Amino acid sequence: MIMSKKDYFEMMEGNRRLTLRAIEAFPEDKFFVYTPDEKLRPFSEMIKEIVNIESGYMHGVALDKWEYKDVFEGANKKEEFLQISQEVRDQTRKLFEEMNEERLNVVMQDPFFGPEMSHFARLQYALENEIHHRGQGFTYLRLLGIEPPEFYVR
Repeated sequence: MIMSKKDYFEMMEGNRRLTLRAIEAFPEDKFFVYTPDEKLRPFSEMIKEIVNIESGYMHGVALDKWEYKDVFEGANKKEEFLQISQEVRDQTRKLFEEMNEERLNVVMQDPFFGPEMSHFARLQYALENEIHHRGQGFTYLRLLGIEPPEFYVR
């Protein structure tokens, strides 16, 4: 069975709700600085990547305006990260609704990362990236002695 556009978006929404709960679980003083190893980034930096990719891809796919920018510029509080993440997702909801399957099947070189792929594959990459970094955030929480949000609650 092939997933519909609506079903795919519901999967994206469920994953985002879980990611937001992971952000909420972080203590303010750890969200921006904690890493278990000097080679790793704080969870706040991973959230920037997740949401900046979402914003760049959604505007690119929907409006053909390809710009990768930091939507968190100047934000330095966890609450600001939650708010900005929600604002970007609100934009995503509107843009995704307007996209048709023909647009999602357009294949072109990725303006941010290079390889040629369909717009739908781009959005799949963004979701996989979110899942990957959220998993890192869950590990960070456990290392801090904090129980991460229930994975099955979306």
